[in-house]
Amino acid sequence: MSVTDSTVMKTVTFRGVDDLSLVADEWNRDASSARDRPTILMLHGGGQNRFSWKNTGQILADAGYHVVALDSRGHGDSDRSPTATYTVEALCEDTLQVLYQIGRPVVLVGASMGGLTGIAAAHEAGPELVSKLVLVDVVPRFEKDGSARIRDFMFSSIDGFASLEEAADAVAAYLPHRDKPRNVDGLTKNLRQRDGRWYWHWDPAFLTKPEDDPFVRVDKLEQAAISLEIPILLIRGKLSDVVSTEGVEDFLAKVPRAEFVELSDAGHTAAGDDNDAFTDVVVRFVAS
Repeated sequence: MSVTDSTVMKTVTFRGVDDLSLVADEWNRDASSARDRPTILMLHGGGQNRFSWKNTGQILADAGYHVVALDSRGHGDSDRSPTATYTVEALCEDTLQVLYQIGRPVVLVGASMGGLTGIAAAHEAGPELVSKLVLVDVVPRFEKDGSARIRDFMFSSIDGFASLEEAADAVAAYLPHRDKPRNVDGLTKNLRQRDGRWYWHWDPAFLTKPEDDPFVRVDKLEQAAISLEIPILLIRGKLSDVVSTEGVEDFLAKVPRAEFVELSDAGHTAAGDDNDAFTDVVVRFVAS
């Protein structure tokens, strides 16, 4: 793992499967306050990147935790898969490699795709490496219509945007419950400019191989979740169309030891929709 200089947060590079470079933001790796606490490893959703966790990561770091927010393969600044392999299995194998390199127990926090990856990784790694699991608006039996809406939005912008303002308008139409930011410059964390257009910072091949769709293998993931004996927290955004109340009830019936919290002002992108409420819930669970 290589590290670049930073005063509060460091940018680090882990090695994934097939020697892919996986870039992360990291806080407090060598802090004395973190030595007797679990590391927090945060896995974003499909089409997102590590900056989704910036505020939550900083708050956890300020509380003394060692925190790692990872760009998954094909997302953000991490390498793209040369074979366009973006299955849950591949993401899980990358996560296991990161866990081995961290070398201490972690609390896995995963949103959407990252949550499904977290279930698989926690199952494979065991409680010695994954001590707790936070699922952010995802269960194995999620709503297909909500998932399709995400993919439709991602497909709709695959040819990029003429300006950051155009990108902001597209996000506002997709997430009408969020206030459109007055300053659109923050989108540069999620977009890159090429040939005069702005493109989301993820590999389009993530969408174009249906047989490698990361949102599959429901039964396998459900059995993995059922088998876990670690503390689990499920967070749902009340406005979500990806996780329904029926989906929550089904998951809690099958994984009765899991805790559940619903955020009233959030949708599927819960951490960004109501970051203060989301972070409070995560901090309490990690510290409990």
